[in-house]
Amino acid sequence: MKEGIFEILENLPLTDSVYRMVLSGDTSEMTAPGQFVNIKLDGLFLRRPISLCELDGDLMTLIYKVVGKGTAAMADMVPGQMLNVLTGLGNGYGLSEAGDAPLLLGGGVGIPPLYELAKRLRAEGRKVTCVLGFNTTEEVFYAEEFKALGCAVTVTIRDGIPESSSEGRITEAAPGTENALGTGILYKKGFVTDALPVEYSYFYTCGPEPMLRAVFKSTKTSGQFSFEERMGCGFGACMGCSCRTVTGYKRICKDGPVLRKEEILWDA
Repeated sequence: MKEGIFEILENLPLTDSVYRMVLSGDTSEMTAPGQFVNIKLDGLFLRRPISLCELDGDLMTLIYKVVGKGTAAMADMVPGQMLNVLTGLGNGYGLSEAGDAPLLLGGGVGIPPLYELAKRLRAEGRKVTCVLGFNTTEEVFYAEEFKALGCAVTVTIRDGIPESSSEGRITEAAPGTENALGTGILYKKGFVTDALPVEYSYFYTCGPEPMLRAVFKSTKTSGQFSFEERMGCGFGACMGCSCRTVTGYKRICKDGPVLRKEEILWDA
């Protein structure tokens, strides 16, 4: 863990409530996809934890959703402002178990931490399949970016796919065909578990707990889960973000946020 001062280079909306922020500073503690940072905001006692989306030298991309005072304040920030940031938090995803054809399953703002993971898996020559879940078509973001990495991408929409969106660009494609975007991204009605491929070597996932529970039940291989939890300190000083495992309770911020499938025990 390291405290540093970062400069905001970009802070732009991707959807009505989701923003991408690019920071410049000392990223040396950010060593694994799935790690997170903790941002200090003026007038607020607790820092705000945000997962790493992408790392490029001394540039760090974060994607966050406006859900309260802290993230609302972040949305109003402009390039040139400085932020106090704790970096290198959490354990991140491990790539060694991925196999030749890993599957990435993300839901909503659980999708960003999978991007740096996908980038590194593709750099190792692995065939990556991504299933990205959203509630509505208006909430979709970063599908094109995953596709640009060379991933096979399916987007699932809980509320279904209209014949054409207001932009006239989103339709459901038949398997093996391209959709109206001409990008080969397949759009399907349902949840991420409705679009699991027949074959995959391993899986990685991040998203809301109901999605993680469904993934746990539906997947046939081992895998790694990244948990989204409200955090107090963000570095293990409290037990405010604990999860029950086969070896007792683990702190999501310190022992996680990534846990392996075999160690997780779900509360009833």
